[in-house]
Amino acid sequence: MTEIMSDPKADEMVEQFRQRCKEVGLKVTPQRVAIYRALLDSKDHPSAESVYRTVSSVMPSVSLDTVNRTLLTLAELGVAFVVEGTGDVRRYDAVLDNHQHFRCIKCKRILDFHCDEFDNIETPEFLKDKCTVLRSSVYFEGLCSDCQEQES
Repeated sequence: MTEIMSDPKADEMVEQFRQRCKEVGLKVTPQRVAIYRALLDSKDHPSAESVYRTVSSVMPSVSLDTVNRTLLTLAELGVAFVVEGTGDVRRYDAVLDNHQHFRCIKCKRILDFHCDEFDNIETPEFLKDKCTVLRSSVYFEGLCSDCQEQES
């Protein structure tokens, strides 16, 4: 049986997740904790199916539907977010620090990067009058170096 690994920073984030659930009156279930832990332990930006494979290896009774709904709940709670894409399956990210994303259009890999200039993008005036912007993100698409190499 595969184990979901533990690390001190992830343990701290899981505790913060537990507290956030309590704040909003959401039950802290073993499934929710396992799904959040799998997302935290992921080194990429997993889809619900990928998280499901990880969690179901240690919790066989969990369903893909439960994983899907829980990942969306994690995003609503603000402990994870959906990496916006171009029509592919949703991908999730538990890294909440300021960062941006690059997505390879060939292999679909999503890479994190950080550029200070993108941290404080000003909301255009015409939006300020009509909307309240809660979050902005910068997202690039292209070919990663591995895929460029394969094409050469």
